[in-house]
Amino acid sequence: MDPKAVIIGSGIAGLASAIRLSKKGFHVTVFEKNAYAGGKLSETRIGNFRFDTGPSLFTLPDLMEELFILCGEDFSANLPLLRIDPVCKYFYPDGSIINSCSDVNTFAKHLEEETGTPCGDLNGYLNSCKELYDLTAPVFIFRPFADLKTLFRKESWKVLMNLKKLNIFRTLHDFNSSFFNDKRVVQLFDRYATYNGSDPYRAPATLSMISHLEHNLGAYYPEKGMYSIIESLVKLAERNGVKFCFNTKVTAIEYDKGHVRSIKVNDETVSADIIVSDIDMINTYNLLKGIDVPEKYIRDRSSSAMIYYWCMNRQFPELDMHNIFFSGNYREEFKYLFDLKKIYSDPTIYIFISSKKVITDAPEGCENWFVMINAPENAGQDWESIKESTRDLIIKKISGTLKKDISQNIIKESVTDPLQIEAGTSSKGGSLYGNSSNDRMAAFYRHPNYSKKIRGLYFTGGSVHPGGGIPLCLASAKIVDSLIKQNY
Repeated sequence: MDPKAVIIGSGIAGLASAIRLSKKGFHVTVFEKNAYAGGKLSETRIGNFRFDTGPSLFTLPDLMEELFILCGEDFSANLPLLRIDPVCKYFYPDGSIINSCSDVNTFAKHLEEETGTPCGDLNGYLNSCKELYDLTAPVFIFRPFADLKTLFRKESWKVLMNLKKLNIFRTLHDFNSSFFNDKRVVQLFDRYATYNGSDPYRAPATLSMISHLEHNLGAYYPEKGMYSIIESLVKLAERNGVKFCFNTKVTAIEYDKGHVRSIKVNDETVSADIIVSDIDMINTYNLLKGIDVPEKYIRDRSSSAMIYYWCMNRQFPELDMHNIFFSGNYREEFKYLFDLKKIYSDPTIYIFISSKKVITDAPEGCENWFVMINAPENAGQDWESIKESTRDLIIKKISGTLKKDISQNIIKESVTDPLQIEAGTSSKGGSLYGNSSNDRMAAFYRHPNYSKKIRGLYFTGGSVHPGGGIPLCLASAKIVDSLIKQNY
């Protein structure tokens, strides 16, 4: 009889784990409390408008392609991609605009024209980011990384010999400032700390490798929208024998003599030889009777988000697919987020308009605006009043920048706050990425991809090693696959 594997949660890491385990001969069942797969990578509809609700681009598509190759299928036929250009359009309080072009040389020339930054500065910066990624990825991203001992393994010698290049004792902001004199360019690259919900004035400079992924290797968007990633993986999983149980909440993980035995679902017991949890690490421990989260893994949580889904009755040619309206005081914004647990009065605003590429996402002549600001984790704030006051701030700021009153163009809307994110995605406090990286040693304190106390229990997804975001979640599933291969 084939061994049984249970996956708790159907985020992208859970789906990738299900596919990999099915190819190992496991009988795989995915239990999802929602009526749909995807976790944070989902979609919503308001009338004839469709919105992606989570990530709005992705990098390292090779990690997705691996899953299709594993199953003997053509990746490009199942999930055709577009390379995004420009990657993002940045609007600054002084009225200046920077287009982050996908071609590095074009981007360098544009920066020189707009800010006076010499072309060589950008090339030098991105080369440094590439060097950092090439040095650290084999150890920090694609291998189990449970503790400091990892650095003293044979395969980590190269890292040990180049510890200075890790830049763990410099903040991302300090690192960026050492390459660029123009504050606007520094702010542009500081923003990448938010890709894992962190503060660029505290997070280590190792996060600069994200710039390499997006600019040197490219940012991509599926032709049919981000949620088509999930749809393609669910279909791939089903074609390979994976069973899905939606609207089914797991209420307990049962173990005996240090080994997983089963899960509890609707007061029923479902036996399992291995269990892979794709929900927040803290919530996984809540399912385990008698075992608490190890203290060293309880760290500062990442930021959450406030998202406004706006159905706009006209098109805005001055905007691109991805747009950022920067705060005039970035440092103060992060102080509010992480120290005061409040939303700053001048928040940085992100506007994602998928209908710029997928015309069916909005009716003719209209646009679908995904409008997001960084928000603190849920700590009992009055989110209803915050949603109203923040809406006014956002509309005023966008209208001032575009020099037109956009409030007249919003015909329908929906709003999501950290409390709703927490309820809908099993993310403790609504934190989008588990723990933040607001500590130079944060990478050493992410929960490993396996339980040290219960054999057969594995962890995947954004709240554990190596972190949040599509590439890292797929990497975590790959790590779990390698660990199970060792143990079974």
